[in-house]
Amino acid sequence: MQTKRPAAVALAGALCLAATACGASSSPTAEAAADVSAPGYPVTLENCGRTTTYTEAPGRVVVMNGASVAEVSSLLALGLGDRIVANAQSYGRSEVPGRAASIEKLPTGGIELNDAYDVPREAVLGLDPDLVMSTTSYGFDAQNGFATRDDLEAVGSHTYVSPQGCDQDTSRMTIDDSHRLLRDLGKIFNVGDRAEKLIAASRRRIDDVSAKVKGEEKPDVMVVFSHMSMGGNDFSSIAAHGIWNDVLARAGGRNAFSSASESAFADLSKEKVAAEQVDALVVISYNDPDPEAYARKLLKEFPQWPAAKNRRSLVLSDSIYLGPSNDLAVEKIAELLHPDVFRRDGAGRNG
Repeated sequence: MQTKRPAAVALAGALCLAATACGASSSPTAEAAADVSAPGYPVTLENCGRTTTYTEAPGRVVVMNGASVAEVSSLLALGLGDRIVANAQSYGRSEVPGRAASIEKLPTGGIELNDAYDVPREAVLGLDPDLVMSTTSYGFDAQNGFATRDDLEAVGSHTYVSPQGCDQDTSRMTIDDSHRLLRDLGKIFNVGDRAEKLIAASRRRIDDVSAKVKGEEKPDVMVVFSHMSMGGNDFSSIAAHGIWNDVLARAGGRNAFSSASESAFADLSKEKVAAEQVDALVVISYNDPDPEAYARKLLKEFPQWPAAKNRRSLVLSDSIYLGPSNDLAVEKIAELLHPDVFRRDGAGRNG
């Protein structure tokens, strides 16, 4: 099965909204507006060239699809799932126990998604949101049938585009952007302490893994979305640049296809894929019912790869992409690439 990914996926997470928040000419003064702010507010954020001022925590959040789970997973990790009135994001699985089920239980607002598998303009406006989140600015592009940031501002809704999503080019994304997303949400919802604890814990785990694999040989890894068609060649969903490269580096590996494209994804023929040395295979599952079968198929298709000879493959979903759980991807990939290191470490602890 070939899954056509929405254009937003070239992976691919604001404004002064209500007149009272800005001290507009027909509203109370800025000083009066400040008087009605909730404790911990006002909070001001710069986001994709816009300045947004929040006078209270959003209570009606719409999460656009964007072929991501970064935003919805971050909200859940911060304990903010009850603020969501419509969520369009899902990967169907997660490295975090219970997360996929939690996402499945979230309200969808009864929305019929458009041809880009996302929330169309009239539907999002009809939900009366006070915050709409999108992984990239694609989710606010009128040409694709979405409500613009200006449209939403006009009805009193804040908007937020996740880090590195302003120009729809996710090739520069790193783990720090996942942490920035958490930190921004911590500010918006006045849960900064929760956000900082999650960030600190993630960094500790990542630093611990990186220290263990420091000095080890760096295997070449292929990262590819399962059953995903995004171009004209046989292999059009190979990750070339983006957050996965940072994850691989922290895990003691490197992307075998980083030189194949300057953008986030490489679109390659079977012959070019076969010519690369692939020491390990990481398949990213995006709503695929059996990504493990896809991994086995690739290893059988390219028996010359060291990955095939050593049966070295791994299936991941949300942890390798923008979101709150990159530490899990770093740990799992490091264990795949450097099993001896972790066997020694386990023996040392047991001893």
